[in-house]
Amino acid sequence: MARNPPSVRLRQNATHNLKREPKKDLRKPKETKKSEPEVGGLVFPGGDTAFKALLSARFCAAIWCHVTDCDETYNYWEPMHYLVFGKGLQTWEYSPEYALRSYTYLLLHATPAFLYHKLLQPNPLLIFYFVRCLLGLLCAFAEVYFYKAVCKEFGVHIGRLTLAFQLFSAGMFISSTALLPSSWAMYAVSAACAAWWQSKYALAIFFIAIASLLGWPFAALLGLPIAFDMLVLKKLHSTFICWSVISAIVILGPMVAIDSSYYGTMVVAPWNIVKYNVLSGHGPELYGTEPITYYIINGFLNFNIVWVFAICLPLALVLAYFFVPAKSPSTLSLPHVISLAPCMLWLAVFLLQPHKEERFLFPIYPLICLCGAVTIDILQKLWFRLCCFVREPLAGSHYLDYSVYITLGTIILSALLSISRILSLYKNYHAPLDLMMELNKYSSEENIPHNLIVNVCLGKDWHRISWNPASTVRAV
Repeated sequence: MARNPPSVRLRQNATHNLKREPKKDLRKPKETKKSEPEVGGLVFPGGDTAFKALLSARFCAAIWCHVTDCDETYNYWEPMHYLVFGKGLQTWEYSPEYALRSYTYLLLHATPAFLYHKLLQPNPLLIFYFVRCLLGLLCAFAEVYFYKAVCKEFGVHIGRLTLAFQLFSAGMFISSTALLPSSWAMYAVSAACAAWWQSKYALAIFFIAIASLLGWPFAALLGLPIAFDMLVLKKLHSTFICWSVISAIVILGPMVAIDSSYYGTMVVAPWNIVKYNVLSGHGPELYGTEPITYYIINGFLNFNIVWVFAICLPLALVLAYFFVPAKSPSTLSLPHVISLAPCMLWLAVFLLQPHKEERFLFPIYPLICLCGAVTIDILQKLWFRLCCFVREPLAGSHYLDYSVYITLGTIILSALLSISRILSLYKNYHAPLDLMMELNKYSSEENIPHNLIVNVCLGKDWHRISWNPASTVRAV
C-alpha cells in the first residue's frame, strides 16, 4: 500500500461521505483565487502569508526590542562600530592571546552597514536599526522555510500551531534580531532541520556547518541526530563525508584566512572557543553558575504555556504510542523520536551545565515552538479518544472537530501572555534606546559645539546602549 500523502494523513481518522459524481463539464472552469490554502478541510496560512506575518513581527522586534545581553554590546556591536567608523571598545575575547571571536562573523554584518554608511551617510542610529532589520529579514526567511517543512513533515495543523507560537513568542521577539552568534545559529539550525525533514541532506549539513562555524561551535550538537539518520539509518556515508568536507572548505577556509589576517597570527576561532570553554580547565563557570530552575523559569517567561508543553513532549509521545493508535505514520519521513531529537538533546545537555545564560537556548527556540505544538496535537487526539469511549462519534468525525477549543484556547492564552511579556520588556527596559535617539540629535543641534564631548553616565544600564549615537557623545 502506498504511503498516504500529508493531506490524507491530516484526516487519517476521518471518513468522507461519498457522492455520485455528476457528468464532467469539458469546458475550462473559471479560476477562483483562494485567500488561503486548504488541505483536508483545514485552512492554514500559505507561505506568502506566513512570510509577511513573520517579517512584520521581526521588524517590530528590530525597532522595539532592547539589548538584552552585555555580550551583544561589547563583543559584537562595539567591535562592529570599530569596523564601520574606526573606533569602538574591545573585550578580552578579541585579544590575540585568546582569539575567541571571529571577525568573519562581524564582517557579515559590518559590510552592509559600511556600504549604507558610505553611500547614504545616515546618522549612526539609523545604521544600528538597519542592521537589526537585516537580521529580522534573515530570521523571517529561515522561519518560513522551517514552517513549510513542518507542514509537510508533521501536518498543517501542527504547522499552523507552530507558526502562531513563533509569531507571538517573547523568546522569538528577543532572539530574532539580536546580534549574537547564538541567534545566527538559530537561523541556520531552523533551516537545517527544514532541509533534513525534506531529505535534503547536503543542504542540512551545510546549514549545520554555518550554524557551528560562522555562528556558535556548540550548535554542532544539534547536527548529531542528522548525522545519526544519515550514517546509521540511511547509510549515506559518502554523502555525509563529501558534504562535510565541502562545507568545511567553503566556510572554514575563508574564516581562517580573514581571522588570521585581523589577529596577525594563525587563528581558528571556533576551535579556540571550544578549547577555552571545555578543555582549558576553568571554563565558563568563572562567570557564575545557576541551578536547573534557571532555564525552567526563563523558558516559561519566554514561551509561557508553550514551554510547559514542550518539556512534556517525551511523556506525550509515550502516551500517544499506547493510547492513540494510527493507521498511518503521524510524520512523513522520520519518527518523532528522531525528528525532534535536536531539541531534547540540547535541553538535556544545557540544563546540566553549571553556567547558564538565556542566549544559550536561542538555537532551539523555533524547535521549542514545534515541540509544544506536537504535544498539543497529541493532547487533542487523547481527548478525542476519551470522547469516543464516552459517546460514539458521528460518522466522518475527526479529532480536531472535538478539540478545536483546545487549539484556540492555547493560541489565545499563549499570545496574551507573550504580548504581556513583550509590553513589560518594552516599558521597563527601552529607556536606553530612547536615550540613544535623543543623544543622536546632539551633533545636529546648533547650540552644541561640534568640538564639545558630552559625557553620559549610564549607571546600571551600561550594557544597554550598544551603538555610539554621535561622535560628540561619550558613555562613561
